[in-house]
Amino acid sequence: MEEREERPQQERKKFSRAGGKFVKKKCRFCKQKINSVDYKDINLLRRFLTPVSKILSSRVSGNCAKHQSMVSNAIKKARFLALLPYIVR
Repeated sequence: MEEREERPQQERKKFSRAGGKFVKKKCRFCKQKINSVDYKDINLLRRFLTPVSKILSSRVSGNCAKHQSMVSNAIKKARFLALLPYIVR
């Protein structure tokens, strides 16, 4: 069998994150002590949508489970009232 070539030390360091530890995002609503998400605040809700109008997951947005549920319900309500689009073409 052929021996695998070792990567140079510099190349390995590119891929390590902060010493190999994952840094969890903090929920922006918990930081600001916001208890409810308003469906009429379209600028806030657009931050949690992709360009194709899909709802971002909590892993990507950094929301906790409680606030992610509030955000998704607010987005769904805003879509129903035609404040936000269901899809973008």
